[in-house]
Amino acid sequence: MKVRIYTDTSVLGGCEDAEFAEHSVRLMDGFVRGACVLVLSTLTVQELVAAPHQVRQRLASVPEAHIETLQLDAEARELAEAYLAAGVLTATMRADAQHIAIATVGRVDVLVSWNFKHIVNLQRIHGYNSVNLRMGYPMIEIRTPREVLSDE
Repeated sequence: MKVRIYTDTSVLGGCEDAEFAEHSVRLMDGFVRGACVLVLSTLTVQELVAAPHQVRQRLASVPEAHIETLQLDAEARELAEAYLAAGVLTATMRADAQHIAIATVGRVDVLVSWNFKHIVNLQRIHGYNSVNLRMGYPMIEIRTPREVLSDE
């Protein structure tokens, strides 16, 4: 079974950023080849509406057969609100909490992001996983694209 990788907007945008391009592009190439499954959410798709054309083109290059889209449903909204109630994030970071919740409810193999302040942050990851376990969800793996790429 192919690895299901929830990818947030920062990774797609990272393809056009000198600091993050190498690993973002390699990961996107893996999605294009079908080596792994690109898992998006309706939230990510909404965020991409305002993204530059080149970023939207990166997503358009991935065959639909290699993409899975998850919804921001009531269950994910409830989990996101639990992250906020626990103080893992503040209400101004609700969209980030929703990304984590969607990926958790969708039971992805890993979530990738370049958002070091709110997502790829050890203290926050511990907070997300504490809430997840209390609410009966599995722990979520959160990494940068660099960490999920093989060195082959």
